Parts: sequence; structure tokens; C-alpha cells
Amino acid sequence: MIREIMKDTGFLSLKAEPAAPEDLPTAADLLETLEAHRETCVGMAANMIGVNKRIIAFDNGGTCVVMFNPEIIKRSAPYQTKEGCLSLPGMRDTKRWKSIKVQYQNEKFQLRYKTFTGWTAQIIQHEIDHCEGILI
Repeated sequence: MIREIMKDTGFLSLKAEPAAPEDLPTAADLLETLEAHRETCVGMAANMIGVNKRIIAFDNGGTCVVMFNPEIIKRSAPYQTKEGCLSLPGMRDTKRWKSIKVQYQNEKFQLRYKTFTGWTAQIIQHEIDHCEGILI
């Protein structure tokens, strides 16, 4: 189901709760909502659709990927950039890392590790910030 985009900064500032298998329907809604906003959005976190769970979805070179309980465990090569967000108006300055290693769970809740670089790494960092209640 395509969900409305959350704009309440109080809700968006909450740290997300861990996701569990019963949250799979939220992940499906997140993917559908991301697809509906594909022209202006490359990633979303569950709190952006009103669900305070640690789930993100993002475009990874044309394929949408979902991660449950993602955490950045390694980062290198910091840089400054500007980002926008569907949930908040305008653009903001932020620090990002060119390369990140992420620990996450897949849709079967199996633990995975993967390194991302460049644009995809930046998207993931933005969405993990959402999970931490950090407004960008």
C-alpha cells in the first residue's frame, strides 16, 4: 500500500525500534511508497511512512533493496554535501562518508554485511540517520 509521507518532525526525531519478522508488511508498503515517489526520491525509512521501525528501502542501481535493522559498522573518506528529503522542505548541509560497511538483516532476518560506495552509500547514510531520529 502506498502510504502518506510523514512530515511531523517530532515523530521523525524518535529513534526507531528494532524491526522483526512481523514488520514484513511495513517493508512492502515502504517499497510501494518508494516506487510511487521514484521520480523525486531514491530512499526511504519506515518512519517516513509513519512506522517507527528500523527498516530502510533504497534504489541500488535500478533495483530497490530493503534492509532491516541496518547499522554502519565501518566508514571512510568523509565529505560535505547537501541533501533534500521528502519529509522536510529545502536542502541541508551534511557530512557523509564515501565508503561504508553496513550490517543488516535481509527479508528472512539473516544477518548480512555489505560495503557500499558513492551515491548508494550516501542514500543509505541518509536513511539510517532517519532510523536514528536525525533530521536531515
